[in-house]
Amino acid sequence: MCALSVPAIALTRGTNGEEVLVPQLGLGTYKVSDDEAERVVCDALEVGYRHIDTAQMYGNEAGVGRAIKASGLARQDLFITSKLNNPNHRREDALRSLDATMEALDLEVLDLFLVHWPLADSPGIDLVDTWRTMIEILHSGRVRAIGVSNYQPEHLNRIVEATGVVPAVNQVELHPWLTQSELRSVHEQLGVVTESWSPLGRGRLLTDPKVIEIADAIGVSPAQVVIRWHLQSSLVVIPKSTHRERMTANADVVGFTLDDAHMTALDALDQGVRTGSHPDRIQV
Repeated sequence: MCALSVPAIALTRGTNGEEVLVPQLGLGTYKVSDDEAERVVCDALEVGYRHIDTAQMYGNEAGVGRAIKASGLARQDLFITSKLNNPNHRREDALRSLDATMEALDLEVLDLFLVHWPLADSPGIDLVDTWRTMIEILHSGRVRAIGVSNYQPEHLNRIVEATGVVPAVNQVELHPWLTQSELRSVHEQLGVVTESWSPLGRGRLLTDPKVIEIADAIGVSPAQVVIRWHLQSSLVVIPKSTHRERMTANADVVGFTLDDAHMTALDALDQGVRTGSHPDRIQV
């Protein structure tokens, strides 16, 4: 079970000065049931994936944990991400929630723990208080890095100004139809790594005429074109598939490159189109 030959990106260093490297290509597990997760993640690890993304909200952490254990791979060779569920933002709830995640995954240390949604307008929820709890969790040594998901520029600026601690990652919906250029510019200024969820636009981009044209010209699949666009844009990308052959194809993206004209054409597809929820519409 050889690891994929994909680059890694350095995250914000942990409290002990350790360099934390995240493989740029990982496997997403959204809408994968707990019963199915063990088989799916086992397949991904056998294909060569070493970066697995899960979340409390997905309800499949235990299945992911079983797959990790069954793989026999050394813990230091894996990068595992999970996320704080929406009802658990208050300090005591967040601490209990982390305990539950670690028990489900059967891990002593988590590589990356994210706040799943900002919940900025939810009654009784405070962005800064939640982030302070995440900082406390980082200092506990139980996670190697902390970050956020679905945060807008104003959310990031608020928590960084209040605490001085920059999220290592912001995981957001991102693909050629939603390039998030303004947000990525803020990330670059702050030193936040951008991670793409729904990187294929929930499959809709695979029928885009320009994507198909580029794929035909290079001799690869539309999915490979879009995933390669993410990699060459210095994004961490976590395409989801429950099919082993598609996992293999999605990972077969290091043997070709997109030229400048291809990248420019894909960038130009930006329409501000979301396939998932807008962060401002998610509340507890």
